[in-house]
Amino acid sequence: MKILVINAGSSSLKYQLIDMHHESILAKGNCERIGLDGGLFSYKNTDGQEKNLEVDMKNHTEAFMKVKDALLDPEVGVIQRLEEVSAIGHRVVQGGAKFSQSVLVTEEVIAGIEEQIPLAPLHNPAHIEGIRACQDVFGTTVPEVAVFDTAFHSTMPPKAYMYPIPYEYYEKYSIRRYGFHGTSHRYVSARCAEMMGNPNQELKVITCHLGNGSSITAVKDGVVVDTSMGLTPLDGFMMGTRCGSLDPSIVTFLQEKENLSPKEIDNILNKKSGLLGISGVSSDDRDVTKAELEGNPRAVLAHQILIYQITKYIGSYMAGMNGCDAIVFTAGLGENHVSHRQKICDGLSFFGVEVDHVLNEAMIRGKGGEISTLNSKIKVFVIPTNEELVIARDTRDILEKMSIMEK
Repeated sequence: MKILVINAGSSSLKYQLIDMHHESILAKGNCERIGLDGGLFSYKNTDGQEKNLEVDMKNHTEAFMKVKDALLDPEVGVIQRLEEVSAIGHRVVQGGAKFSQSVLVTEEVIAGIEEQIPLAPLHNPAHIEGIRACQDVFGTTVPEVAVFDTAFHSTMPPKAYMYPIPYEYYEKYSIRRYGFHGTSHRYVSARCAEMMGNPNQELKVITCHLGNGSSITAVKDGVVVDTSMGLTPLDGFMMGTRCGSLDPSIVTFLQEKENLSPKEIDNILNKKSGLLGISGVSSDDRDVTKAELEGNPRAVLAHQILIYQITKYIGSYMAGMNGCDAIVFTAGLGENHVSHRQKICDGLSFFGVEVDHVLNEAMIRGKGGEISTLNSKIKVFVIPTNEELVIARDTRDILEKMSIMEK
């Protein structure tokens, strides 16, 4: 069974074709600047053969045509017939309270995704475009599955997801904590349980998805009990350009002092804050790290704030779960920034967390494993995330259920 995994953005489309027999990637790539001048198309197959084209793509349908052509290409393609693609799995950012698990795409499901647009105005419209474009290129007979970022977090109890504002706003506008990066947290928490030899997941695990966008999740016995991102991905701790949690009065204070509109303040908090806002250097942690090594005091401060806030979140989730068996680092920073991992864990030494410096140094560039010492009371892991595989597995499982039901 071959499954095409799609992550559609407003002007981009990332894809992977996965052979589920061995769960191996046959081909992957990206369509960038869709609907804009200077479009870029990239493709790479399992043999390392590549296609990199500068080509304008007016919409997602044209982007999918490029994907289809590359997969079928006589020289670099990995399939001979389009029918070899058994199904298509789509990442969907916001499922709201409506979708607590992955589902087969139907017109009713598309309408449900559309209903969540007020909660994810930048993401959900792009996902719908991606689904429709798939139907245009692959036809409506190829099953499509929607896998929601928010679904894994749907197990949170009300005490974790409710905000202490008038209850009527929850009833009227569905304002609550939803959480994001769910497929990543789901993958690494399950992988952590496997590595610890506990397939029943009777564990208390804190998963740290650290990248340009970041979130931390508390997973107890395989289900989420709390997570740092909230109604939107702006909540939590500081990120590349996002501020994370702050005193709500700062918003109205700045609006009044700077005469800012809601859209302008939203832009500041989402795109001009975080590492970029504090360091004044960049939203890319590699640039901030370079500046810190050169003695830039604001770059030093940016990292101090980041590490302090991450450490506080982990400590609070230890309290929330009344214990912790393991901490997992994943995503770009989590998988590659040795110093950040070390400093975060040093800040948790009171809880008995102890990292092996040699192991920690070795866990970069896709390598994963335990980095805690034998004496550490809480195990610490670096686990490369694989959100695409989660989407492919869910798509396969739904297809297999459909096959059983048809029989």
